[in-house]
Amino acid sequence: MSLIGTVVGYVLTVFLLLLIARLVLDWADILGKTPQWAGKARSVVHAATEPVIAPVRRFLPPVRLGGSALDLAFTVVFIAVLILRSVAFSL
Repeated sequence: MSLIGTVVGYVLTVFLLLLIARLVLDWADILGKTPQWAGKARSVVHAATEPVIAPVRRFLPPVRLGGSALDLAFTVVFIAVLILRSVAFSL
């Protein structure tokens, strides 16, 4: 296992954890169960993940499902990070 692959794998793991935090905080906001600190945490997580998700969203806009929308860009980035992480750790 190379040092570069390991470092990239750990960076992608941190980014994956940020994506999971974004998912949980967005769902908590939708359900109306947000504590006071969640607003600040949500803005920090969005600031860290949005630069990666926004370019994908230009090519893959959210799909409307009745009164809500499904963000396919988030799903594509999440799966891509999982794949890249496994490739990086296998180097």
